Amino acid sequence: DALDSFKDTQIASGKAVATRKASELVLEIINQEIPNMIGGSADLTGSNNTKVKNMVPVKAGDFRGNYIYYGVREHAMAAAMNGISLHGGLIPYGGTFLVFSDYARPAMRLSALMGLRVIYVMTHDSIGLGEDGPTHQPVEHLAALRAIPNLAVFRPADSIETAECWALALSRESGPSVLALTRQNLPIVRYNTERTNPCAGGAYELLSADGVAVVTLLASGSEIAIAVEARDRLQDANIPTRVVSMPCWELIENLEITMRATLLGRGTLRVGIEAAVRSGWDRWIGEDGMFFGMTGFGASAPYKDLYDHFGLTAEKIATRVHHHLDTTAPRQKG
Repeated sequence: DALDSFKDTQIASGKAVATRKASELVLEIINQEIPNMIGGSADLTGSNNTKVKNMVPVKAGDFRGNYIYYGVREHAMAAAMNGISLHGGLIPYGGTFLVFSDYARPAMRLSALMGLRVIYVMTHDSIGLGEDGPTHQPVEHLAALRAIPNLAVFRPADSIETAECWALALSRESGPSVLALTRQNLPIVRYNTERTNPCAGGAYELLSADGVAVVTLLASGSEIAIAVEARDRLQDANIPTRVVSMPCWELIENLEITMRATLLGRGTLRVGIEAAVRSGWDRWIGEDGMFFGMTGFGASAPYKDLYDHFGLTAEKIATRVHHHLDTTAPRQKG
């Protein structure tokens, strides 16, 4: 279908793309395929990349359009989308920065409580937004949103996963979804052209270990590329390492228990990597797992400097994992 062709094109180009931009490209396709979509943004259209070609604004006295400029009204936007969804016949989506989900939260909770298909496009999803600083850098927000029952939080790793997460959000007819998207460009991390949707399970093995796995790196979104590079460094150190992408925790809960335990690296050192607080990660990495993320608020600097400052680089992660293995109970090495 059209999204499969989009994925083929992205893979062929090999171009690094911010997932907010990938979302815009996907919306170009979706809005042609699904004419009853109605988009919008809370005064951040150019930043959220939510308005695509041929979308017509809704205006006072003329409601024939399919795009709403909500103004700086995150809560009102979410509430209005609930009303649109309750009316039926339309699929609403609206954009803002992830950090501003705090303002929309009461209405987002009602989206979940009422089981409404509302899609929240929330960009600038981490310290990766850079110089705007800690007021705009979400660190606790992924955990807070994941705590809402019946809300699916999707955090895609590249343009390929972005297309797949959009498809899954649209398929959720009895619950809302969040698409947490980056400002910074992300490289493509999955190059196969299979016609399945690996994101549908909530998590999948992106890279297997060369040998019997000793370490499993679990990550989402922008940190997947870091995990891939960290894996290469650990493999070079003769430490067989897997990478598991976890774009949607809520869907992982649907996996059969044994399958889930195997996928998430039972019997290996499990390492969580996410530019956010640790809250919620212990259920995946266990008490003896390692976590690389945020323990406080961010800072204002170019995003690469911030990732280095907070220890979220492949070199620093691989070094600490290697040291941890050397100073704890011996594990098998390949």
